[in-house]
Amino acid sequence: MEEDETAQARKIMSDIPQLAGFRGSLERMGGLTNKVYRAGEYCLRIPGEGTEEYIDRANEAVAAREAAAAGVSPEVIHADPNTGIMVTQFIDDAVTMTPEEFKRRDKSPDRAGRAFSLLHKSSAVFPFRFELFAMIDEYLGILSTKDVELPDGYHDVVAEAESVREALSKNELPLAPCHCDPLCENFLDTGERIWIVDWEYSGMNDPMWDLGDLSVEGSFDADQDEEMLAAYFSGEVQDYDRSRMVIYKAMCDLLWTLWGLIQLANNNPAEDFRAYADGRFARAKALMSDPSFESHLATIRKGRD
Repeated sequence: MEEDETAQARKIMSDIPQLAGFRGSLERMGGLTNKVYRAGEYCLRIPGEGTEEYIDRANEAVAAREAAAAGVSPEVIHADPNTGIMVTQFIDDAVTMTPEEFKRRDKSPDRAGRAFSLLHKSSAVFPFRFELFAMIDEYLGILSTKDVELPDGYHDVVAEAESVREALSKNELPLAPCHCDPLCENFLDTGERIWIVDWEYSGMNDPMWDLGDLSVEGSFDADQDEEMLAAYFSGEVQDYDRSRMVIYKAMCDLLWTLWGLIQLANNNPAEDFRAYADGRFARAKALMSDPSFESHLATIRKGRD
């Protein structure tokens, strides 16, 4: 199987001018849904099977180039908006982050906060608008055509989240270019700066989504959250922004529960996606049932000081 996949990668490379002459070894890298290879100074990304159901590759190609121009992502060498095949510059001497690396590497939450700030304050404009509740509806629509069960009580929790929708819409933040899917593995740390990769889900969004989602993905503790927030805001953090970030911790789990079930339905072998989806849903419910959650909603309804 691995030999077949490598042969497929080399066939794809033969049609890309920058990679056509490459005869060195291919290094398979991470990826939950896609196949990613290092080919010398370049990184080749081949989309996973079934991803065309929920990824707009034309939007992704624009966002990847915009993020590179903003200085937070590697240069895009090749991007096919039809097939989703993408080649970017490989970042040397960078560590692919994990929750453990975010704890081990000094000031890495600080560097992530600064990278987000650079992206969100840039002039980049992404073609897609990332709308949480519309995406929940879209993913539910996809799942309605597949033989997979939602976690017990999922629709009830979505109904409870109407209070979140109301609070967020009452005091909307200006939309910013956001990554929207900040898995730790999408962060490459050189020790001096962090690069962000993989723009499949990127769009114009509330910037606090990115911080809340990374906090969840990285299993950040309170100190890591504060380090990231302080770097992002270059100093003092308002309760309003902190509360907004916490709310999005629950909402990202609510959304990515459905994403996990789509992977399960598509027989993605990368992980136990039943356990993934059930775990994310349990975490969303736990955070939403915590007494502090209503307090954070009240802070958001009140607005900025």
